[in-house]
Amino acid sequence: MKKTAIILGASGLTGGLLLEKLIHDDRYETIKLFSRTRIDGLPNKVIQYIGNLLELDQFKNEFTADEIYCCIGTTVKKTPDKKLYRAIDYGIPVAAAKLAKENDISTYLVISAMGANKKSKVFYNRTKGEMEQDVVNQGIQNTSILRPSLIGGERDEQRVLEKIGLVIFKVIQPLFIGPLKKYKIIDAENIAQAMLNLANTTSNTDVVITSNDIEQLAKRNLK
Repeated sequence: MKKTAIILGASGLTGGLLLEKLIHDDRYETIKLFSRTRIDGLPNKVIQYIGNLLELDQFKNEFTADEIYCCIGTTVKKTPDKKLYRAIDYGIPVAAAKLAKENDISTYLVISAMGANKKSKVFYNRTKGEMEQDVVNQGIQNTSILRPSLIGGERDEQRVLEKIGLVIFKVIQPLFIGPLKKYKIIDAENIAQAMLNLANTTSNTDVVITSNDIEQLAKRNLK
C-alpha cells in the first residue's frame, strides 16, 4: 500500500530536498505540505495547506498521514524576538507531535540541533532540548530526532556569517576524527536522505541521532 507523508518546512533547504525525494519516490502516493506560503509548480501528488503554523490545530482534520517530517526551524537573525523564536522552534514541532499522536500517525521525524539540552543556559540549546523532550513525551511509536552539526548546502537566502563558518569548518574537517566526527559539516542532502531512510526501516532503535550517524544512515540503500 502506498503511503502519505506530511512535511512541515518544505520551503527550507532540507525540507525542499526532502520534498523532491518524496515526489520521485513511488512508495508515496500523497505528500501534504503545511506552510505559510504556496510553492508553485508541484505535481498533483502534492497537496498544500496554507495557513498560520503557530495555530496548527486548525488543520487537525487534514493532519493525517503515515509519516511526519518536521523540518521547521528559524534563526536568531530572522527571529530576534525570543517569544516568537520559541513559538516556532518549540511550539510547531511539539504541536505537530501532539496531532500525530491524536491522529494515530506512527512515524515522526524532526530536525533538532547539535547541543540541544533542556538544562542548557543557552536559550537556543535549551529551546531545542525542551522541544525534543516534549516530542518524546507524546509516545509516538517511531520517533526520530536528528541532531545535525553545521548544515551545508545552497540556500536562497544570504547568511554571511554562516557562509564564513562553513568555509572555516571545511578547512579544519580533517581534524574531526573519532569522537569529533559528529562536529563535521553535514550536507542537507544527507539529512533529507537519512530521514527518508529512517521512515522506511524498522531496524533503527535510536531516538536521538547525531550528525555522524545521520551521514551513515543516508548511505543506506533500502530499495
